[in-house]
Amino acid sequence: MQTYKIATIPGDGIGKEVVPAGQQVLEALAGRSNRFNFSFQNFGWGGDHYRAHGVMMPADGLDALRGQDAILFGSAGDPHIPDHITLWGLRLKICQGFDQYANVRPTRILPGIDAPLKRCGPKDLDWVIVRENSEGEYAGVGGRVHQGHPIEAATDVSIMTRAGVERIMRYAFRLAQSRPRKLLTVVTKSNAQRHAMVMWDEIALQISREFPDVTWDKELVDAATARMVMRPATLDTIVATNLHADILSDLAAALAGSLGIAPTGNIDPERRYPSMFEPIHGSAFDIMGQGLANPIGTFWSCVMLLEHLGEAAAAQRLMQAIEVVTATPGLHTRDLGGTATTAMVTQAVCQQLAAQAR
Repeated sequence: MQTYKIATIPGDGIGKEVVPAGQQVLEALAGRSNRFNFSFQNFGWGGDHYRAHGVMMPADGLDALRGQDAILFGSAGDPHIPDHITLWGLRLKICQGFDQYANVRPTRILPGIDAPLKRCGPKDLDWVIVRENSEGEYAGVGGRVHQGHPIEAATDVSIMTRAGVERIMRYAFRLAQSRPRKLLTVVTKSNAQRHAMVMWDEIALQISREFPDVTWDKELVDAATARMVMRPATLDTIVATNLHADILSDLAAALAGSLGIAPTGNIDPERRYPSMFEPIHGSAFDIMGQGLANPIGTFWSCVMLLEHLGEAAAAQRLMQAIEVVTATPGLHTRDLGGTATTAMVTQAVCQQLAAQAR
C-alpha cells in the first residue's frame, strides 16, 4: 500500500478550521481504499508563530517540508500583522522556495450553487486559470527610499524572464490541449506595458506553434473581466501574469457562486519539490471560530492534490461526493445563503464517501 506524506499548514483564521476538515475527508477516503493511505504532519506556522518567534515560519522550514509528497495549506493573514509580512513570510516563501511556478485554479458552477450569472448555465462556465506564480509583479524587486520625507519614493518592479514566460505558456498550452475544447486565452496588457508584456505576447505566439491543435486568442486584461461576465462560454483555459491572474481568479470564483468553494494548486510541474494545495478564500477572521467557514474550497483542493499524486480515481470519488453535498440545499454554508456549519458539510462529504464504498 502506498503511503503519501502530507504536510498540513492551517495558517491563520479559518484555515485552522478547514484544513483539519480536509484532513478528515482525506482520511475517510483512504479508509475506504486498499491502495493508499496518508501520513500527516502538522506545522503550526502563521500569525501565532510570528507573535512567539518574530517570523511566520522557521528559517529551516523549507527543509522540513522538502520530503513531503504534498502540502495542504489553509490561509495566511492576520489583522494584527501587516499583510506583506504574512504573505511573504509564509505562503510566498513556500511557493518561491519550491519554485511552484504554476498556480492552477479551476472554476465551474457546482451542482446546487446559485451563481450570480443568471443567463449562464453550468456548462457555460467551466474554466481553468493558469497563473504565473514566480515572477511578474510579485517578484519582490523594488524598495523604498527617503521614508517619511516629501521626496519619499517606492517601487515594485515587474520582472519577467524568457525562461519563466516560456515555461508557464508551455504549461498552459499543454493543459488546454488536455481539455475537450482545446481552447486557450492569453491575457495581456501589451497596449500599455510595452516591454515585458510585449515579450509575453511574442513568447505566446512562439509556444503556440508547438501546439497546432490548440485554438488560442489574446485578450487585454480589462476586456477579459467583461468577457468573463458577458461571454463566459467563450473561455476555457486562461493564462495570465501573477497579478492579472490573481485578480481574475477571484472574479471567476465569485461568478461561480462563492470564494468559499474555489480551490488552488501551486504546482512544481517538474516535481522537484512538493506542490501545495489551498482554498483561495483567505483567513476570514470575521467568522473565525464560529463554525461558519465553507470547507468545499479545501475539499476541492484535496481533489487537485489527489490528481497530482496520480490518484485520479480517488479524486473523482471525492469530487462526486462534493457535488452531491453542494446539490443539497440544507448543506449550504452562510456564504452560499444557507445555515450549514463547517462540521455538517464535512460530515456529509464523509458520509457520501462511505455510501460510495457500500
